[in-house]
Amino acid sequence: MDIILSNSSDEPIYAQIVSQIKAQIMNGELSPGDALPSMRTLAGQLRISVITTKRAYEELERDGFIENFAGKGCFVKVQNTDFLKEETIRQTEQLLEKACEKARMCGLTSSELKEMIDLIYGGEDYE
Repeated sequence: MDIILSNSSDEPIYAQIVSQIKAQIMNGELSPGDALPSMRTLAGQLRISVITTKRAYEELERDGFIENFAGKGCFVKVQNTDFLKEETIRQTEQLLEKACEKARMCGLTSSELKEMIDLIYGGEDYE
């Protein structure tokens, strides 16, 4: 499991861990039943506090991505495909909100932004 932390990011370290583990689960790099490193091991690998990894794992468990078994560790939870799709849609909406903010800042109209999205996405071919 590869996690890359950025000290220059506005996102807290625990949130960087959460988003990267979620992404690895959603894209299939981590499969249901895969064991995650212990909180202490991950903290040591990333050179961060165990408290930070504990917070990340707690959030992942609360969001339904992992499950913790006392004495055994944390494992990737078997996911409902509808749940994964909903999470991906939510993340896409957040990214689009940021894109819209940037577009407004530089004076792009919504039709110009839609045209840009169509070009990047691949046009009408993907409906």
